[in-house]
Amino acid sequence: MPFIAAAVIALLVIGGVLIAAVLRPAEKNVTTSDRLVTAIQNFATAQSGTDPARRAATACSGFDPAHSPLGPDAAGKKIEIVRMTDPTANGKRAKVTVTSSVDGHESTSTWNLTQTGNDWFVCSV
Repeated sequence: MPFIAAAVIALLVIGGVLIAAVLRPAEKNVTTSDRLVTAIQNFATAQSGTDPARRAATACSGFDPAHSPLGPDAAGKKIEIVRMTDPTANGKRAKVTVTSSVDGHESTSTWNLTQTGNDWFVCSV
């Protein structure tokens, strides 16, 4: 009898977890800050690569590489995002304080991002 009660309780718990997962999928648990971090990481990865289309896909419309938050000559170099702090979003615009390293030279600046749909894109400084 105790085994049957334990099995029923286990099934109820599993059922509750499954119902919660269906009603509130993980994507809805992603915060704006999480999306900003992802956009910045994607931008840095694209800038360190050699594919111009990938670079363009992570930047906002009208992005000027000469005014990149990583610096005008960062494209194709080793880029690391060291730290991101103070994310603030106001509607479809956001700012994040980012410490980055380009070929070992570290700098901190405020990055501007804009939102299109659910995606955030890095803008020129």
